[in-house]
Amino acid sequence: MDIDWKNLPFGYVKTDYNVRTYYRNGKWGELEISSSEYINIHIAATALHYGQEAFEGLKAFRGKDNKIRVFRPIENAKRMQSTAQGILMAEVPDNIFIEAVNKAIKLNERFVPPYGSGASLYIRPLLYGAGAEVGVKPAKEFLFMVFVTPVGPYFKEGFKPVDMLITRDFDRAAPLGTGKYKVGGNYAASLSSMEIAHHGGFANVLYLDAREKKYIDECGPANFFGIKNNTYITPKSDSILPSITNMSLIDLALSMGMKAERRPIPLEELETFDEVGACGTAAVITPIKRIVDDLTKKEYLYGSEPGAISTKLYNKLLAIQTGDEPDTFGWVNIVE
Repeated sequence: MDIDWKNLPFGYVKTDYNVRTYYRNGKWGELEISSSEYINIHIAATALHYGQEAFEGLKAFRGKDNKIRVFRPIENAKRMQSTAQGILMAEVPDNIFIEAVNKAIKLNERFVPPYGSGASLYIRPLLYGAGAEVGVKPAKEFLFMVFVTPVGPYFKEGFKPVDMLITRDFDRAAPLGTGKYKVGGNYAASLSSMEIAHHGGFANVLYLDAREKKYIDECGPANFFGIKNNTYITPKSDSILPSITNMSLIDLALSMGMKAERRPIPLEELETFDEVGACGTAAVITPIKRIVDDLTKKEYLYGSEPGAISTKLYNKLLAIQTGDEPDTFGWVNIVE
């Protein structure tokens, strides 16, 4: 197997197996192992026509002791259950979710990057409406599957500050919509604005709230946070996906003697932060160097190097994920 682990992009690499199970007649079936990268799908499946689809993302890391650790998979299971409730899909029970994740990792163990490479095994659980419906209604059959792929950093810059663009021309999600669920439609809604940002030399988009355009919302495919007065501050909104990484960073900040606030963040408050960043499973933390408001052309500058607190949080979380520091929170599952 010829993989340049240290220069791996955040992309798809074919692995050996994936794991699948169908929900039919009101119950989940046995887990099936497949070596195929493809799925057979009915032409009238609700996933194709009405967006009845959800996914998750989590990572596994190989430690110095060669053990494989998965970070907080039970939280991903809970979030997928919440999404399933939100768009009327069959919920995947905790035990099936965890078993499928562990099985997918073990079957593809040779693709777990070596310790110290900066790469990880990205795990993608997927749930979608497989049953045929032509009217707008939920499916009666669903497919849950888990595939894995080795990845490098989400942003090619790695743990380096990036530029972000504020745009008012696009919304990621509507108030009272599906913003708090991890459904593909939210990401489809962000593609145009992300493309514009990339063409302008920005790493991603910083969205404002869709109702008033007054408050910070999501940060592209990640949650936003700001740091000032020894306080970790992140937006509160029903349109924001509840990030497991963000939740973990809040706990870490509190354990480091900081305060933490989850509240609406007015746009004007951007100029008061000492450090700002984006956080999520894929990137962990991406420090932000500069934010440009597309409408007013105002620039918010935070420095070309990662801030001290962001660096400390990033290193602490990564050390727990890889087993370099004790997991006092009980976050890590070791794959036996």
